[in-house]
Amino acid sequence: MIVFLTLLLAMRLMGKRQLGELEISELVVAVLISNFAAHPLQDISVPLMNGIMPIIILLCCEIIIAGIVLKSTRARAIICGKPSILVSNGKIDQQQMLKNRFTLDELAEELRNQGILDISTIQYAVLETDGKLNVVQYPAERPVSPSQLGLEAPNTTYPIIVINNGHLLDRNLRLTGRDENWLKAELKRRKVRGVSDVYYMTVDTQGNIYFAEKERKK
Repeated sequence: MIVFLTLLLAMRLMGKRQLGELEISELVVAVLISNFAAHPLQDISVPLMNGIMPIIILLCCEIIIAGIVLKSTRARAIICGKPSILVSNGKIDQQQMLKNRFTLDELAEELRNQGILDISTIQYAVLETDGKLNVVQYPAERPVSPSQLGLEAPNTTYPIIVINNGHLLDRNLRLTGRDENWLKAELKRRKVRGVSDVYYMTVDTQGNIYFAEKERKK
């Protein structure tokens, strides 16, 4: 009971955050606290204070670090990191994607979760320090209720990934109703040598294409 109350107090003092919103330092402290709390529970020969004292010390360290982070932007950048812009003006920043080890599949999934299917409609997509992706669409693309404008809503188009980081997805290409001859002609029209030079390509159900060529290494 004492260990439980100590843990409860420690987590309350760390602030009201969901697990996915914890900063790196908070997550490390939470993991260490759980380990220290488990020792006296697993081994009755371990004195209770051997589990409680490290928790109190870690909690004090976390409070001190939180205070430093609040007062110093430089310290916050070092401890918590900085937000990264993954998409800017409809273009994927491949260097930032690589730096953050964020895959195209993860990006597409995050966008779908927010109801966004077309990357070209995105003004900015920012990967926050807690791992969340915040997306800002162009003003003209932001959701507006068709009923408010007296309009009939058209069917939603769904983009299918055809090329992912230089790899052709044959099954997806067939799902679009197209074949490799069409793809070769499309790449030739865009003056691209081959699939390996394409970073990302999608074709939606209305035939609209999103295309991003691989950046040349400098």
